Amino acid sequence: MASPVLPSSGVLSPLGLDSVRPAPGFWGDRVALSREVIIDHCREWMERDGWIGNFRELNKNPARPRQGREFSDSEIYKLLEAMAWADHPGLPELAATVARAQEEDGYLNTRWHDDRYTDFEWGHELYCYGHLIQAGVARLRMHGEDELTTVARRAADHVCRRFMDTSETCGHPVVEMALVELYRATGVERYLEMARRFVERRGAPALADIAFGRAYFQDDLPVRKAEVFRGHAVRATYLACGAVDVAVETGDTELLAAIEAQWDRTVARRVHLTGGMGSHHADEAFGEDFELPPDRAYAETCAGVGSVMLAQRLLLATGDVRYADLAERTLFNVLATSPALDGRSFFYANPLHVRVPATPSEGINQGVEGDLRSPWFTVSCCPNNIARTYASLAAYLATSDASGVQIHHHTPGEIRHDGLALRVETGYPWSGAVTVRVLEARPARISLRVPAWASGARISYGGTDRPAPAGYAVAEGDWQVGDEIRLDLPVTPRWTFPDNRVDALRGCAAVERGPVVYCAESVGDVPELALVEARMSPPVEHLVDGVVELDVRSTRISPETDTWPYIPAQPAEQPAERPDGDPDPSGQPASPETLRLVPYHRWGNRGPATMRVWLPAADRRV
Repeated sequence: MASPVLPSSGVLSPLGLDSVRPAPGFWGDRVALSREVIIDHCREWMERDGWIGNFRELNKNPARPRQGREFSDSEIYKLLEAMAWADHPGLPELAATVARAQEEDGYLNTRWHDDRYTDFEWGHELYCYGHLIQAGVARLRMHGEDELTTVARRAADHVCRRFMDTSETCGHPVVEMALVELYRATGVERYLEMARRFVERRGAPALADIAFGRAYFQDDLPVRKAEVFRGHAVRATYLACGAVDVAVETGDTELLAAIEAQWDRTVARRVHLTGGMGSHHADEAFGEDFELPPDRAYAETCAGVGSVMLAQRLLLATGDVRYADLAERTLFNVLATSPALDGRSFFYANPLHVRVPATPSEGINQGVEGDLRSPWFTVSCCPNNIARTYASLAAYLATSDASGVQIHHHTPGEIRHDGLALRVETGYPWSGAVTVRVLEARPARISLRVPAWASGARISYGGTDRPAPAGYAVAEGDWQVGDEIRLDLPVTPRWTFPDNRVDALRGCAAVERGPVVYCAESVGDVPELALVEARMSPPVEHLVDGVVELDVRSTRISPETDTWPYIPAQPAEQPAERPDGDPDPSGQPASPETLRLVPYHRWGNRGPATMRVWLPAADRRV
């Protein structure tokens, strides 16, 4: 089966790219964008920067200066994985370039080949192997054995010989889940055992201490002893993925329960409204509980990818709808946000508040700030991660069990499994109507996910109509060709308020509609968002080029201040009144206006702009 995650057991089984075919629509359009634009864009930049050339020149011209960061090999491997899922015609040539650089014992690295395994904290050698192995697994499942799969297996065999009986591990996890997936694809037990040992070594400690502390590497505690995800957010989610894979394949229920508990606490205290993970720019890391500043939110795109990968694994293992809910939030508001609409520039970080418009650049972004998409970065993990995730996205949309099929993510397309064929028709997320039409029939349960926010949802089929509470709406019957199931999800706009323990968000509110988070965007800083407060009246919808935008009532705050930006409270018995009746503690005049909100994933496509998701709430002061 063509799926990036294919566990041998679990409550649910994935339906792969051979069973789920997205049609034009929100996600189908992005799958096509990856295949037609993003993959080639990434390959062109890696040729331009010399990262692919590192492989060509490794043996031919050793004196040539190597290009890119120490982990740039991994970007070629992510690209190969994307090409494998997309069945891209450029894969064989690029794979051959990589294969020619591999050494006799399976070692492969263009940075460290003369100085092997001398820097486990920052060298990324095992990390690079992980992405190479994932590319090999993708090719094996889509195409069968070929040069790329041979390279990946030789590298994995080298890792097992070199590391099986040591106490060493890599500063950046990913090889763990890659080795488990190779075990699943080949049945070779040593790959699973090597992955298990890497997971168990973490927190012994296995790595040197650094300025950020061992928590940065998740090396401060053994995996099963931790209470929450901490440290570097991408490393944390990748390690958790590997731990879940090991737990599922070895029957380690204690390890699985530990990751579930860590996920629960992290989601409750350390995740942004968008599903983004990471509050610290300096170490790309989670903050402490409720440390979620919107303007300093890091929410790296790759951490979003890791979060979706982890949620998928936990969903398959447990069948718990909460994991699909978070995956949907992250897909719509992190993964869909990173690439520009044309697929040729990307956000690395995804803050929820940008105060100053960025300066456009057509070249390489040396930094990773989230104020303007860039065509390429010195560290370009995010574009390639988007490419491979979009290319394999169909495998995340639906699953099966002995009773039938579960649809987790609503998007147009066809689903085929074991004599049952379904066509999904929907304008989701702009419309909440989802129609499932039976194309090939047999008795089965067909389950459609009802998100937690969808209060008032209904399901109808076979002459019945009933409420559909959050979870899964189940339609069961002896289906006939032409039968239809209709799910109606209320995607009306709603105001969302933060927990008061989130210091940076007190007195603010945000707007969501269905799975989409909205933001105020001000191209050219008109209106000046720093001087706008939102009113809690119902947002008004507008359909603009097929996309729902929203108008909310707002109030402009006077920008005038003489010497001091802090204002004494007015006496309670004599409040200054705003023209619309709301007391203004500054005594300054203000007037009601209309503020246009756009989907967060679409901001920044009209040029440099300021932006904010969390709006000061004029009638909800704390």
